[in-house]
Amino acid sequence: MNNLIFRFLSVVFACLFASAVHGAGELHIFNWGDYTSPELVEKFENEHDVKVTITDYDSNETALAKVRPGGHGFDVVVPTSTHLPIWIEEGLLLETRPDQMENFQHVSEQWRNPDWEPGRRYSVPWVWGSSGISVNTSMYDGDINTSKLFFDPPQELAGKINIVPEMGDVIHMAIFYEGGDSCTSDKEVLKRVRDLLVNAKANWKSIDYGTKEKLVSGDVAVSMNWNGYSMRARTENPDIRYGYAVEGYPLWMDNVVVLKDAQNVENAKMFQNFLMAPENAALISNFANYANAIDGSEAYMLEELRTATEVMIPAEFQGSGQFIPPCPPDVQQMYTAIWTELQK
Repeated sequence: MNNLIFRFLSVVFACLFASAVHGAGELHIFNWGDYTSPELVEKFENEHDVKVTITDYDSNETALAKVRPGGHGFDVVVPTSTHLPIWIEEGLLLETRPDQMENFQHVSEQWRNPDWEPGRRYSVPWVWGSSGISVNTSMYDGDINTSKLFFDPPQELAGKINIVPEMGDVIHMAIFYEGGDSCTSDKEVLKRVRDLLVNAKANWKSIDYGTKEKLVSGDVAVSMNWNGYSMRARTENPDIRYGYAVEGYPLWMDNVVVLKDAQNVENAKMFQNFLMAPENAALISNFANYANAIDGSEAYMLEELRTATEVMIPAEFQGSGQFIPPCPPDVQQMYTAIWTELQK
């Protein structure tokens, strides 16, 4: 009798313990600001009984600086293709093998072996896009497909320009404008880039991430911007248009990875697999207005996204965009020196 009671109580306590662990499931996500669909989070929480917490960052450098020392409390982070190899090389990530997860079958073939992470042993795609030019056409009616609007603008735009404070995008758009290649270390090109940016700054009103608000309100006429964020501005002000610099512009992809010191590893892996389901990838795109890398997601995406020129790059500009590789440390130091001078 005592054995029966003992076994019964053991089962009861085991069930209570398992329920408590499941009910206390957590996931802490470190992601770019205003980038995570609340509907996506709610769906994941309901399906997996996991409480999700999101903390925002505003640049790849900010994210790295926060995570490197440890003690951050995050499980998942979303680095850009230009920076993902740095996270891997510094041993900051857990090899979760997304390529072996159930939903990896939905990842489009072109995104399964990207240059920045061949084989997808660490990362799953979030969304991808371009860095370009947003223009309030009620304030400027000229050609919007040129970086000249930032770097050598017509007088009517002086003092009406915003630049996003993302070093890689700004430096590379200036490099392309000066006829250089990505990650160039050519000192003559970089001197021209430095002079171009320093002189151009006199025409800028701000260096700020608040592009949507500034454009919609008419606080600025032109802003260096990301395509999805530009589309979101257009939904609030139909005069906003997005341009692709004929001189060259960066392409990028953000990727979801699990940190090596994550406290909720299984929930993080579950989240990676969850994101590769077509209907879930569509939730990300529908919220952020960027293209994703998941086959079959189109059926769940907003109709406007399938035809928007911000998302679907027009044929005449497809050859001007390029994914920027991680630049060597010595090259990165040169870019940082230019960027630091620009901030003065």
